[in-house]
Amino acid sequence: MTTRRRFLAAGGLALAGLAARRVVAAAPMVEIHMRATERGEEVWFDPIGVRVEPGTTVRWLVDRDVHTTTAYHPSHDHHSLRIPEAAAPWDSGFLTQPGAHFDVTLTVEGVYDYYCLPHEQAGMVGRIVVGRPSGPGALPFDYFAGRPGTADWKPVPPAAQQAFPSVDAILQRRVVRRRPA
Repeated sequence: MTTRRRFLAAGGLALAGLAARRVVAAAPMVEIHMRATERGEEVWFDPIGVRVEPGTTVRWLVDRDVHTTTAYHPSHDHHSLRIPEAAAPWDSGFLTQPGAHFDVTLTVEGVYDYYCLPHEQAGMVGRIVVGRPSGPGALPFDYFAGRPGTADWKPVPPAAQQAFPSVDAILQRRVVRRRPA
C-alpha cells in the first residue's frame, strides 16, 4: 500500500509537479490609438508618450481615418534617426480600417520617436521611452547637423517638434496624453 509519505519519498511530488499545467506569462502590451476628429481636421496618437520596459509589445490601433506608425529612421525617406541605433525601424504601411492594428516588440533601451506618414506635418507624432532614456531620440532635434553621412537626412518638421512630450514628462507620468488643441 502506498502512503503519502512513501509517495513523497519516491519523488511523487516531483512527478506531480510535472503533470501540473505550465502557465507562461505573455509579454506586456501597451495600446496606442490612432485618432482623428470626424472631419479629420485634428489627428493624434493617444497616448502621445509612454514609458515601458524592454520586451514590451506596442500595438497601434486605428480608431478613425488612415494612418501609419513609422519610426524616425533614415531608411524611411531619409528622416533623421530618432530611435536607438541598435533598434530595428518599423513602418506599418497604411492602416485604412477602424480596428486595424500594427504591433512592434521593443527590446532595445532608449527613446523611440515615430510619426504618421500622412499626418507628420500636422504634428501626429509619438514618443516611447523603453527602460532608460538614451540614443538619438533623447538628443536635440538637430543633433545630426554637420555630421558625416547625414547631409540628406530630413529634420523633424516644426509642428512635430512642438507636439512631442518631453522625455522628463514621460519618465514622471509614464503615460502622457496629447495637449488640448
